[in-house]
Amino acid sequence: MKVYQAALVVAGLAIIVGYQAVSGQARQATPAAQQIERGRYIVEIGGCNDCHTTGYAEAGGKAEESARLKGDALGYRGPWGTTYPTNLRISISKMTEDQWVAYSKSLNTRPPMPWFNVRAMTEADMRAVYQYIKAMPGGLGNAAPAFVPPTQTPKPPFIQWPGVK
Repeated sequence: MKVYQAALVVAGLAIIVGYQAVSGQARQATPAAQQIERGRYIVEIGGCNDCHTTGYAEAGGKAEESARLKGDALGYRGPWGTTYPTNLRISISKMTEDQWVAYSKSLNTRPPMPWFNVRAMTEADMRAVYQYIKAMPGGLGNAAPAFVPPTQTPKPPFIQWPGVK
């Protein structure tokens, strides 16, 4: 009986070790998942959520992923007029990945958007951001308010920058 029990223990261990090896492989991120995670990281450290996610900065960087990057109705008013953080989900949904890369490489927008930071990204970074935004849960959301020319007063809320009378 002892030999039989030992054989069962060895067989059981072999099954457990084999299962752990297979499940460990299954837990490794696929290239697509790695790309999405890279995009999430770039968006986070790039400060994209600070403006493009309603209430993100005020909440100390806390927001459900399903609510992120849907734009904001908080305007930024300066000598250029009043701009609003766009809904990046809607913008991305209208472009292919290659179109997004071309758009990002030539981005030149009104303040306070740091378009020069986006243009400084590598193509791989731009592609990762695209993949992340495309994979986000929670639907597209609504469009942000349209640009308001400097000769018009926007509806509140907005942040008043110096240089506007």
